[in-house]
This record gives sequence, C-alpha cells and structure tokens, in this order.
Amino acid sequence: MDQVTAILDRLLALHPREIDLSLGRMERLLEALGRPQDRLPPVIQIAGTNGKGSTTAFMRAILEASGSRVHVYTSPHLVSFNERIRLAGRIVDDARLIAALDICEQANAGNEITFFEVTTAAAFLLFAEEPADVLLLEVGLGGRLDATNVIDAPLAATITPVSMDHERYLGETLAEIAGEKAGILKRGRPAVIAPQGEEALEVMRARARELGAPLSVFGEDFMAWEEAGRLVYQDEAGLLDLPAPRLYGRHQFVNAGMAIASLRLAGLLPAVPAIERGLRAVDWPGRMQPLSHGPLFDLCPPGTELWLDGGHNPGAGVAISAVMAEREEADPRPLRLVTGMLKTKDPVGFFRPFEGLASHVACVPLTSTQSGRDPAELVVAARAAGLSATQSPSLAAALAAVGEGLAPGTAPRVLVCGSLYLAGEVLALNGLKPV
Repeated sequence: MDQVTAILDRLLALHPREIDLSLGRMERLLEALGRPQDRLPPVIQIAGTNGKGSTTAFMRAILEASGSRVHVYTSPHLVSFNERIRLAGRIVDDARLIAALDICEQANAGNEITFFEVTTAAAFLLFAEEPADVLLLEVGLGGRLDATNVIDAPLAATITPVSMDHERYLGETLAEIAGEKAGILKRGRPAVIAPQGEEALEVMRARARELGAPLSVFGEDFMAWEEAGRLVYQDEAGLLDLPAPRLYGRHQFVNAGMAIASLRLAGLLPAVPAIERGLRAVDWPGRMQPLSHGPLFDLCPPGTELWLDGGHNPGAGVAISAVMAEREEADPRPLRLVTGMLKTKDPVGFFRPFEGLASHVACVPLTSTQSGRDPAELVVAARAAGLSATQSPSLAAALAAVGEGLAPGTAPRVLVCGSLYLAGEVLALNGLKPV
C-alpha cells in the first residue's frame, strides 16, 4: 500500500458515514488550520447535477490558454485521488498531497470528520500556498452544506443543470434539490444559471432576490448554440463565432456557453483567440470519450466504435443518449451498452432514454468500490426500461461479448456508462490514466 492510500484509508475511518452534510466540522478544522480559505485566489464556485466537470474544464482550458495560473478542485476522481487537486495547471504530486493531509490529520486531532471534509481542507491548504490567478472550486454534493461552501465572496457562482440525484441527502423534489444547489449563492455576488426546469429556476430566483445576487440566466441573458459545426455565443456584449468544443456532444455547447458566461461575469474572460484555443484544447476524461486503442478496445470486434462516459443519473442518460442518437443518424450501427452503477442511483431513470436506441445492455459489477449495485438488479432495471439485458461477470468479459448475436463482420457501437467508478476502471485497465 502506498503512502497516499494509507493516509486516505485512515481519514476514511474518522466518520462512520461517508456522507454527512454539515459545515460545523469543516469550519472547526479550518479554524485549527489558520483559516486557509481566507488566503485563496479569487474563486468561481460551481454546483449542479450534470455538467459541473465539463463546465469547469472549459473554464480551465480558456483561462490557461490566456496564460492564467489556475487552481482546480473537482470530485470524484477517476483513477487516482490526486486528480481532484490541480495546482496552477498540474495534478498535485504525492509528496505535497501527503504533507497537506498529514497537517490536516494532526490538526483534526482524531475528531469526527468526513473524508470529503478533511480532504477538502487539505486542498485549501495547498491552494493557499501556491500563487494562482483563480480557483475553480467544484461543489462535492449539493451546495448549501457542502464542505466547499465556506467562501464568503466568490467572484461568481455557476449552477449547471439540476435534476433528480442524491435524493437521500438533498431532497425528494426538484425544488428541494435546487434549493440545496442555490445555497452557494452569496450576498451581492453574481451567478450564472444553466437551463433549468421551471420549478428549479424559480427556487434559484427567489434565493437570489433574498441575497441581492445578480443572475445571468441561460436563454434570457445569454445563449450558446451549434450552427454549421461551430459554437455561437451571444450576450449583451455581442456575438462570438467560435470553433466547436473539443468535448463531444450537443450538450457540450451549453457547457461551453456556461463557461464563457461565467468568466465574463467574473471579469476574467480573455480575448477571442484564447477562447478559441481553449475550446480546441479542452480535455475532460471519462465524458463522451472515444477510445480507439488499448487492451480493452482490443477485446471488441474489429471496427468497433467504443465510447466511455461516467454519466449516472436520469439527466445524464438523456444527454448521452442524445449523443448516441446523433451518432446513429450519421453512421447506423447496433448500439450496445456496458453498464455498472452505484446502489444509490436510479438505473431505470438512467436507462429509459435508451429505449429503442440500444439493442442490448451488458450489466457488470464495479470492482473499485463496495457500493456497486448487483448486476442482476441492473438487468431487472434495464428490462423495466424496455431494454434487452444480461449480466456479465466482468467489464472485460462484457466487451469481449459485444459482438455476440450480430451478423458476421458487423462492427457495433459500444458505450461504457453508468458510473464514474466504472469510467475510472476503464481508464486504468486501458492504460489511459488522466495526466
């Protein structure tokens, strides 16, 4: 066991529950650490159900293309914990991470604290030590009581599309979940709001009115759309004709527009050439990522089109099924899903958008977590959503079998999806660890 894994395992044992939303423990630890949150670079905070990571990736790519030094905090990771913390453009190395975690462990003095809280405190220590122009701070879960929500005056807040997810912790209705996400809004500080259901948007508007927080709402104050293979962005400052985002899928035009609007509102949007470079260079592994080589790819029939996406809730199912529908229209092929999922997710809601599109679902176990759903349960859920499904003993076995039942010489389209844990397993096994 390496040093990073050993200390992370110790920190996991500091609280009986992995998730326990509260700010009290976090505030106590930060006080013991000398309030590193007060020494951070200017912050843009990002919350939402879907698109947080992609929107953050677009902001990072655009800022870095302009020469800015950018810290980034995201979660969860795909292959190694270090991916969560980017210091001025580089994933944190083991030595600096271990040193920060040791300081936090000692300052916590054995008190109850969740894994996310103590590791977020370590990230704040690292961000406070390293000079940067901006910190892109992604919420872990919800917003109001999330460990990241200790920033009093961010440059701006960004709320990506909100849908049903984590109901056990955030509420049973879209309005309740939106209220938790809107908890990152701060008095007098501007916020950018993605396309939302009417119920969710009204909750956000009400909270913004209470705080005097100016809102910039997609579809009202700014727009972004695909036209002739390019991204068109428009707000009160004018229209930008930009290259299509490097990240694949129509929903990425919205995420790119959200990033541009957020940087504009924060006063950080660079000149057009830097925006163009950022859109062409952006990288966000495990999100509609095409795989064209590697050991797992080699298990598939010759000519297979293999995709990877960590989407895991009904909203993500809608977005990525739309991408697969576009691919089907451009190049018809049998679509096979290979899916693993956490016990806490809604598999029927995730699978339903694929009805009539996917020809079969192979349900696999997750090997990187003890919280994976039994593949037999996923088979039942997929069939309840109108899909043909069987269980497979492993990811590798499922990929090796994607050609079964197809006419000789048929090259299928395969989408591995349903969990970021599964996406991480794919990247690790296929030799594509994020860098």
